[in-house]
Amino acid sequence: MIRDGKPEGFFYLDHRTVDLKHNMITDVHVTPGNVHDSVPYLSRLDRQRERFGFKVEAVALDSGYLTTPICRGLKSRNIFAVIAHRRFHPTQGLFPKWKFTYDNERNVYICPEKHELTYRTTNREGYRQYASDPEHCKSCPMLQQCTRSRNHQKVVMRHAWEDSKDWARGNRLSRAGKYLYRKRKETIERSFADAKELHGFRYCRLRGLHNVREQALMTAAVQNMKKMAIHLDRLERQG
Repeated sequence: MIRDGKPEGFFYLDHRTVDLKHNMITDVHVTPGNVHDSVPYLSRLDRQRERFGFKVEAVALDSGYLTTPICRGLKSRNIFAVIAHRRFHPTQGLFPKWKFTYDNERNVYICPEKHELTYRTTNREGYRQYASDPEHCKSCPMLQQCTRSRNHQKVVMRHAWEDSKDWARGNRLSRAGKYLYRKRKETIERSFADAKELHGFRYCRLRGLHNVREQALMTAAVQNMKKMAIHLDRLERQG
């Protein structure tokens, strides 16, 4: 596994799903450390819905899941998605992408100087290219803050499914979205913390994907038993 801010080495990743009401672990999936969090997400979500008949209304995810396939997949499944903002670091001295406004009706980008970047082509990865007119850019007072290309042309990329990402961003800023995302630290983050601090889940007992999966499932089962005992005790006290 090689990630920013993480130690390099051989690791496994435990992908978990928990419910909002009781923080019960509803799914555990282990992958090698070089598999990104977003890769197995939709398939594991569909597995839970099909196997257990869960009617998933909303999900709250961290910024690692802010990808166009996941946003589109959740939107098509009619699931309210709240995904943390991912911080991008633009080239120093140049305008960030958000300075360029997208006009959905006309399918163009508008630069900070109010000039249009028109659609040119779509590449194999599904990204549309919007390019400025070099003749306008050549004499623009903001050229040095906009682009460093030799032909004085600014190019902005937009994925064909970017609308789904905009939808997810809008959800995050809504009242319901803010409430759901606050609950993450009390649910899934707490679940991982308890597993590490109380159940020895910081390290693998054995090597091999099969053995690590067995450890992850056993740990989740123990955590769920504790949750059930606490919940049943509360119900008894209330009764």
